[in-house]
Amino acid sequence: MTEITRVPLQPIAKGSLGKIWLGVAAVALAAGGVAYAALPPQVHIKTLTAGSGESPTVADVVLINYKGTLPGGKVFDQAQQVPMALNEVIPGFTKALVKMQRGGKYEVEIPAKLAYGDKAVGQIPANSDLNFEIELLDFKSRAEIEQQQRMMQQLQQMQMQGGGAPGAAMPGGIPGGAPAPAEGPAR
Repeated sequence: MTEITRVPLQPIAKGSLGKIWLGVAAVALAAGGVAYAALPPQVHIKTLTAGSGESPTVADVVLINYKGTLPGGKVFDQAQQVPMALNEVIPGFTKALVKMQRGGKYEVEIPAKLAYGDKAVGQIPANSDLNFEIELLDFKSRAEIEQQQRMMQQLQQMQMQGGGAPGAAMPGGIPGGAPAPAEGPAR
């Protein structure tokens, strides 16, 4: 029969248990900090006015009002009723817009890595975080927009073919192709 050698455990010194737990907590915090630093940059969105319905997709074209500012508050760009293809703008702008709803107004913070990164663009210095106030007015798929464009082209072709002859009247118009006078107050 073999004999097992037993080694007695030494008692833990008074106060050592607290130090062990403190060390474990410090290692856990350090690991959490490393994991947080390794996270990809995030776009932060604050809802000012809630929208409703569906959100656009990356393949859609949006119609927006926006104002872009640098961290110091300097406005670098703003526009009203601007159509934008979501797959043709900076990544942070796309990430924000796909989370919005029609009719909503939002404040958006885009980190430099999801904006222009280390490149200076116009009034925007390199490595600049960007802030936007965005109102999502509407959005449509590319297919819907292309269909509307085809319809407009067909309408224009029909008008050119039917209204191009001298003395010919356009529907609702005056002979010779001039449009009918507008009713109501002048604009």
